Amino acid sequence: MDYLEYLKKSASERKSVVCFGIDPVIENIPASLGDSTQERIVNFYAQIVDGALQRSPSISALKPNYAYFAQYGFEGLQALYTIIKKYRGVLPIIFDGKRGDIGPSSAAYAKEAFEFWGADALTISPYMGEDSMMPFVKYASANGKGVYVLVRTSNPGAADFQELKTDVRDKPVYLEVARKLMKMHFSGLGAVVGATNVDDLEHVMWELEHHEKVFPLLVPGVGAQGGSAKEVAKTLKTVSAQTFSLHRINSSSAIAYAYKKTGSDDFVGAALAQIDALNREINLA
Repeated sequence: MDYLEYLKKSASERKSVVCFGIDPVIENIPASLGDSTQERIVNFYAQIVDGALQRSPSISALKPNYAYFAQYGFEGLQALYTIIKKYRGVLPIIFDGKRGDIGPSSAAYAKEAFEFWGADALTISPYMGEDSMMPFVKYASANGKGVYVLVRTSNPGAADFQELKTDVRDKPVYLEVARKLMKMHFSGLGAVVGATNVDDLEHVMWELEHHEKVFPLLVPGVGAQGGSAKEVAKTLKTVSAQTFSLHRINSSSAIAYAYKKTGSDDFVGAALAQIDALNREINLA
């Protein structure tokens, strides 16, 4: 089963395209969950994910962000390894590492993500050019894995470079990145497009729209960053309803730390309520 098949299967089984982003901030995780940083992180997220998997609709991918784990040193990295190992084969694991370097370094990063961490897909940056991306593409295409290229990100500073107009077609850089993906296509090559500007999301989708080439989209920025799951889902369905199950709408801290807003100690219940709300929004689009 290649990566696209895995995405489709997971969406069907879980009746959802919600991706749960795992971005641990230890100050937001109850101290009662363990004596060590590793225990607290693993116990916190495992309880939420296990609870979500008992519901329908549920979540249909996990996106652990490497930097959030690495900030806690070896304990954080061991927590990352434990979480991936626990849910590998249960849900698609999107390793959010935003890798990208000269060719040999990218090849090493690909081995790290897919062989050591055991990820199903990886996020990469395109801004060092095609030779920095190809090692990831070659590895993933040969092994049924996924690669998501940062095309239009959700942060405010994205406009500094991604919206600059190019001389070639008088289009912004982010659309030229999308155009490049058309030439690099393999089953499993996708794009990261932020939820904070649905017009840009639609522009990217039309740039990638092709009857014989399918690109799964990873759409972060829903929740804390202000993106609307309903508007994102509406755009995805409008442009290409037949590929909707291959896309993932990501929410991270809005799910994990929902209990902070409710004032309750029931972090699992609050997270599950937020997941339910996201699924309702998406289904109503």
